[in-house]
Amino acid sequence: MVDGHVVLENSERPRKHDAERVRDVDPAAPIEVTVTLRGPRLPQLDTSNPALSRAELESGYGASAEDLERVGTTLERYGLKVQESSALTRSMRVSGTAAQMEDAFRPGLGIYRSAEGGEFRGREQELQIPAELDGVLTGVFGLDQRRVARRVSSEPQPAPAAVEGLGPSQLEQRYSFPTGSAQGQNVGIAEFGGTYYPDDLSKFCEQHGLQVPQVTVVNVGQQPPPSPSEVQALPEEQRKETEDDSGEVMMDIEIVAGMSQGAQIYVFFSTFDQKGWIDLLNKVISGVPAHTPVLSVSWGLAEDSPDWSKAALQEVNQRLEAAAHMGITVCAASGDDGSGDQVEDHKAHVNFPATSPFVLSVGGTMLASSPAESPQGEGEGEGESASEVVWWNTPGTRSGGGGSTGGGVSVIFQRPAWQTVKVASVNHGAIDGRVVPDIAALAGPPMYDLQILGQRGASGGTSAATPLWASLIARLLAAGKPSQGPTFLPPLLYANAASGQPVGQLGCTDITEGNNISKPHPDKGYRAGPGYDAVSGWGVPNGVQLLAELP
Repeated sequence: MVDGHVVLENSERPRKHDAERVRDVDPAAPIEVTVTLRGPRLPQLDTSNPALSRAELESGYGASAEDLERVGTTLERYGLKVQESSALTRSMRVSGTAAQMEDAFRPGLGIYRSAEGGEFRGREQELQIPAELDGVLTGVFGLDQRRVARRVSSEPQPAPAAVEGLGPSQLEQRYSFPTGSAQGQNVGIAEFGGTYYPDDLSKFCEQHGLQVPQVTVVNVGQQPPPSPSEVQALPEEQRKETEDDSGEVMMDIEIVAGMSQGAQIYVFFSTFDQKGWIDLLNKVISGVPAHTPVLSVSWGLAEDSPDWSKAALQEVNQRLEAAAHMGITVCAASGDDGSGDQVEDHKAHVNFPATSPFVLSVGGTMLASSPAESPQGEGEGEGESASEVVWWNTPGTRSGGGGSTGGGVSVIFQRPAWQTVKVASVNHGAIDGRVVPDIAALAGPPMYDLQILGQRGASGGTSAATPLWASLIARLLAAGKPSQGPTFLPPLLYANAASGQPVGQLGCTDITEGNNISKPHPDKGYRAGPGYDAVSGWGVPNGVQLLAELP
């Protein structure tokens, strides 16, 4: 104990690898943090039981009133103000000046400059908290604003007349989507940058003969996302970054709009730091502004990146677990940089939150006229009939001008009991961790036909495959499956159907060709084969068959 403070367990963060500290933070600068609190451990997930209601989650597993009062009273002594308090999400939003945050948490805040992301407020080492909160307060998030959410899609590419991505009707046909719409369903989309361009969505829908859906923008952070006109007024570097991120946003929205017609779309905009992840999931769990039984997440970061603190991984995973218990299926992209996941060492890596045992992890494929080539420039008919293989474009990473599906074995999260498959890690001595992905869909060539920043173009990545699966789940829910109501989907895919075979095997088309080996790092990875594998999971969807096989 130092001056009435104790070290906050799992709060350690090293300096960002490419950053240097350039100055101290202004003591008067306003800061908002989210603090997380202890609560009862959730039971083992059992999809045969009804989903928990919010009232049941709060009363049985939320933070206690006594703990909320203790944290609030203690932090107010340091001049901090409680903006919001939630027993359901075990968290509080707290604001104050940088000087007050220093007094309360001892972060040693500074302004850092990074070649990757410019200037940001950051910290190093561990946090300290008032001793009377030891064991009660489990995390403090928002002091450090470094990025822990990156887009996992390929850059949009102009689509000349001879090279067109696949449109919604082609994808529906290819993946045998069940007839009908997603009328009455709510689909959530998580975004950590960019903004929404309504004109792009209108043009996309007009292109494909679709009705423009209702899109509700949900602001999670302190500032709403900029309007398209405000984006144009930003400084050039910031404008370019926002426009690039907006390509991700519009891809997500357009794929959901095209493949889950009739659904209400809720786009949650949050900040790309640890606080942003926790705040966004808190909003989803709270059902504000509406309950979303499926959430599409096309962002992530290597699970063992030093930019994550252990506390953040635990708190984000805990919220994903709560969502799963509520019957919410969070679909998470497995990444676009193959077995290396943008970590340049000699080990294989996998993307979080795709590695969480409480998400549906989505991998990527591409169309090929033979296992070794992709259908660059193929016509509409051939695009529908071409064979499908694991997505891999040389050298298997975006930094080398290519890309490949993420996939592999977690080094952090144990394999859940429901994941009844045997896949060994290529990392020597690694645990029998959670294997990703669970399933896959188109990510590589010929990609998706989209409207982005006023131009028709093609884009893809596992972050395109992810909203496709979210859309299919919305369609399945609208058709009455699973029959017991909204249910966390992954355990059902690994469970046996009446025939004795796994539902995922029966409801997906097996992908047996390809690998996700990133070169030059780590120059090892995972390969497809008959049945489940760590690059395409059970395979790509056969929606009609999946509808028939789900309980």
